[in-house]
Amino acid sequence: MSNSHAARDIDTSRPHSARMYDYYLGGKDHFDVDKQAAETVASVYPGIFTCARENRAFMHRATRVLAQEHGIRQWLDIGTGIPTEPNLHQVAQAVVPEARVVYADNDPLVLKYAERLMRSMPQGRTTYIEADINEPAALLEAPELSEVLDLSRPVALSMNALMHFVTDAQDPYGIVARLLDALPSGSALALSHCTPDFDPPTWEKVTAIYTNAGTPVQFRSQKDVARFFTGLDLLDPGITVGHRWRPDADNAGTAATDAEVSLWTGVGIKP
Repeated sequence: MSNSHAARDIDTSRPHSARMYDYYLGGKDHFDVDKQAAETVASVYPGIFTCARENRAFMHRATRVLAQEHGIRQWLDIGTGIPTEPNLHQVAQAVVPEARVVYADNDPLVLKYAERLMRSMPQGRTTYIEADINEPAALLEAPELSEVLDLSRPVALSMNALMHFVTDAQDPYGIVARLLDALPSGSALALSHCTPDFDPPTWEKVTAIYTNAGTPVQFRSQKDVARFFTGLDLLDPGITVGHRWRPDADNAGTAATDAEVSLWTGVGIKP
């Protein structure tokens, strides 16, 4: 992390998706402009708070499953967002203390709090890269990545609530394919993605709120989310709503509806 990056001004004149997500999760790392935009979303889609919580819970479960059942010891988490405990490395290292995690995001506010992501177990390692999902080659070539991850061994590519911020014009499927191409057999993709499938009129309003705030979004159908997993072996139960993917004691009692969650999730293994 360079000082020039760390010194970049944080734009508080318009809402930012990472800070809005922090508000949905009940965090404190956001500004009034983010709170106002988030509450506008909540006024048309009250389920957004449930969606955010279930997205986070899916990340926890997917990370544990990959560590416990598939021998994954390395993660590349893109679109990390503002740190919220437990963070991915804390979940992974609770299972395998030697787990290594590279976090990547392009928000200077996330960079400001990145030291929270560096508190690794001594057996493992973590780092943070400032990178843009639209530039996968630059991300993969970052020296910090190769210092922490061994790309000759399986890596879990974690992309939670990220790809709906990449519109079709930005080649989202090409971006994911480029990242997966760099990873060896046995690697994994864990992905969650908001969807309009259960309530299209509401999600049209949500799309307008984000777009008008300067953040283009494209929420996708189950079929379109499944395209991200082309060529991978999907783990059971396939592409399913967030709270229905491998429920455990943490969420077995959730009374959330599919429409409240409105989040497709899946985990696939690269053959």
